[in-house]
Amino acid sequence: MPVNLVLTMIGDDRPGLVEAVSQSLAVHGGNWEQSHMASLAGKFAGILRASVPGDAVDAVIRDWRLLEEDGLRIVVERGADGGSADRGWTLELEIVGQDHPGIVHDIAHTLAQHRVSVLELESEVVSASMAGGQLLRARISALAPEDLNQETLRDDLEALANELMVDLNWNESKSN
Repeated sequence: MPVNLVLTMIGDDRPGLVEAVSQSLAVHGGNWEQSHMASLAGKFAGILRASVPGDAVDAVIRDWRLLEEDGLRIVVERGADGGSADRGWTLELEIVGQDHPGIVHDIAHTLAQHRVSVLELESEVVSASMAGGQLLRARISALAPEDLNQETLRDDLEALANELMVDLNWNESKSN
């Protein structure tokens, strides 16, 4: 039975890092399932979920740990077997506005107050060429509990968006 492994890594950016991580999976019959990796300020950071045959788990982990000799910091954890899916409804938020400290924290705080779990967060700060200054663009994918009133959450997030002076787009999906 395949085992889920979650790898996080960070180190100086250079060619061949993804190849080095993927090589062990290829050699041991593992599968690259899901990842987010990026070069940020001269560092390469990534997170990966892979499925690995049960008898190859130790070998894959050992191979990944050898990458630390090349200056990468590596953390490997066994993931859940996927048998207990979270219940609730999903929402996607898109935030755009003049950048200033605290925007992500304030939105994350409001989500946490409503017991909403952030599944994925992507953000970037770009030049606001027409208005000058910096513009924050963020996308949040989240899981809300089944019993959470969507209108209450929406009202609180829209009030916060007005306070922060950012545009907030909201899309929700059906329950799991």
